[in-house]
Amino acid sequence: MFTGIITDIGTLVDLKQEGDLRARISTGYDTACIDMGASIASDGVCLTVVDLGSDWYDVQISAETVSKTNLAGWEVGKRVNLERALKVGDELGGHIVSGHVDGVAEVVSVVDDGDSTRVQLRAPEGLARFIAPKGSVALNGTSLTVNEVQGAVFGINFIPHTKDVTTWGDVAVGDMVNLEIDTLARYVARLAEAG
Repeated sequence: MFTGIITDIGTLVDLKQEGDLRARISTGYDTACIDMGASIASDGVCLTVVDLGSDWYDVQISAETVSKTNLAGWEVGKRVNLERALKVGDELGGHIVSGHVDGVAEVVSVVDDGDSTRVQLRAPEGLARFIAPKGSVALNGTSLTVNEVQGAVFGINFIPHTKDVTTWGDVAVGDMVNLEIDTLARYVARLAEAG
């Protein structure tokens, strides 16, 4: 489990297709404190650490994960949002995030509004019904509040702090973004269907 509060920005330093995709991510985390097999959300995808170095860790990514996320577009040099798994007693500053991406949303508009940036994204049709104004979503692992929703298009406002401590300062129209809908919204919808 995660909170969607990004604690580091890593950089992809190596990618290899070895049956599964293997990625090496450089990090500012103290890797001496990372256990083999630990879960680290990388752009919102819960990935398992399979090797460690002094300032990097490796993850192995299945074809299923690549097919359901934006990881197929990863390339060496890309910066990624990172969050270590939640520990009992940690502050829950965002919302409950599983690291299980539901789909990929497309950035359709980026407009500066004062010091903030307003971004509109198009969700996959099957996920749009789970996104509500003032509800939560995780986008590339970042816990965010939805401003408005019109059909499958929803808006997010990024304050300067968020742009500084995540990769959202680099957002551009056409970017494909990992989307995880709020777990509570998923269960409420399921209960409503059950009637």
